[in-house]
Amino acid sequence: MVKVTNPIGVIVDSFRVGVREGLRKAKEVGANGVQIYAVSGEMDPDNLSAEQRREMREYIASLGLEISALVGDLGGHGLQDRKENAWKIEKSKKILDLAVELGTNVVTTHIGMVPEDADSDVYKAMQEACEELSRYASSLNAYFAIETGPETAARLKEFLDTLSTNGVSVNFDPANMVMVTGDDPVQGVYTLRDYIVHTHAKDGVRLKETDPRNIYGSLGYEPMDHDKLAEMVESGEFFREVPLGEGKVDWPAYLQALQDIGYTGYLTIEREVGTQPEVDIAKAVKFLEQYK
Repeated sequence: MVKVTNPIGVIVDSFRVGVREGLRKAKEVGANGVQIYAVSGEMDPDNLSAEQRREMREYIASLGLEISALVGDLGGHGLQDRKENAWKIEKSKKILDLAVELGTNVVTTHIGMVPEDADSDVYKAMQEACEELSRYASSLNAYFAIETGPETAARLKEFLDTLSTNGVSVNFDPANMVMVTGDDPVQGVYTLRDYIVHTHAKDGVRLKETDPRNIYGSLGYEPMDHDKLAEMVESGEFFREVPLGEGKVDWPAYLQALQDIGYTGYLTIEREVGTQPEVDIAKAVKFLEQYK
């Protein structure tokens, strides 16, 4: 069986109990580190003074934890809408500054689906925004990490290859690929090997094939019956997130691929559904520990 040495992380917000209680629960389930949403509320960069940032960093360290990454997903259509990008870029920079102050150099985000047409205005808007963010991140020796899922690994790599630095890289989520595009996460690791700086440990199954834009949305794309589609997505008609090891992610092969490319970063557990997140997360930690 493949053996890994990667530290195990937990998204604090998956516990749904607030940041400090979530941090304590992450410690209780045996995690090495945590990922925290930093978009709104108490972790919004605009709401944290220098003293509060220092106190938060010290509190996390006192628990014997470290921060694997912050989540900086600003919603909407990501960076597809040129009119929205100015404030999103500035907010993203603030989140990255906060990340560095708290001791991590990774902020994960969604930028919206990369279009097939590289000459489209949406593609160019995303490219321009990511180029600015990439340069900024590189100036801090840090990364904005795009989460996999909306498009194939090959298309995402082609997009990243157009940027001048690797300051915009990848947060690899194998379940998103399995559930939405049907892309192979194992091959995806090899395809994106030069860009993977963080990963999510999540599992799922794909129940019905559909255009990924129906799941993630896309600027200028409007499905025939939006309300019915939203209901189908919500009901889990297209895919289902399941506990680690119960879905279609081939964990031994996936973890071996991460070893093959020399990835030594976090396997951060994300649990977005279910009525007992703490139980599911504790089981997920144990699932990953069997490979150590």
